Amino acid sequence: MSVREVAVEAYREALPALGASLLGGLLAGVVLGGMRAELRAVPGLLVLVPALLATRGNVYGSLGARIATALHQGFIEPRVTEADRRLYAAVAAALGNGILASLFAATMAFLVLTLLGWDVAGLATLLGIAFVAGLLSGIVLTAVVVTVVFAGYRRGYNPDTLVGPVVTTTGDVFGVLFLLVAVRTVLFVGGVV
Repeated sequence: MSVREVAVEAYREALPALGASLLGGLLAGVVLGGMRAELRAVPGLLVLVPALLATRGNVYGSLGARIATALHQGFIEPRVTEADRRLYAAVAAALGNGILASLFAATMAFLVLTLLGWDVAGLATLLGIAFVAGLLSGIVLTAVVVTVVFAGYRRGYNPDTLVGPVVTTTGDVFGVLFLLVAVRTVLFVGGVV
């Protein structure tokens, strides 16, 4: 294959995913813009948002890359089977890492904002929001990443080309959506709403 053919193939595979990523990012921004009341109700939440969204991209992008590498090397088949322990281990590690990273981000946001003397919600509130948002978005991201990587691979696409934009889009859209759900849930349980 010539350099031009490789470039054309890469753009053919990536442009639809990148376009969807752009639209998804705009949708996530609209949802975040509509969260003014929640952002006022939970001081410090706005500081936590970028960390939570970055966590989704890093953890689940890594999951997609791990699955793509295993497919390329022939360690797994492009379908979910009961006997595929490698896939289940990768998914469990991603979910665990996603939740732990979310809790760590909430703790660090609380500590930094407290040290700066800024108004910040209680640690339990931030941890609850991070946990619920991390769990819900992790479940959805895991399902989307596995489905897209396997479907793309079976159709002859390079899953490495698809993973980045898909994780970014899904992570942003569902990350912000489930952040909204988490804030409302934690505030409801805490008797604030």
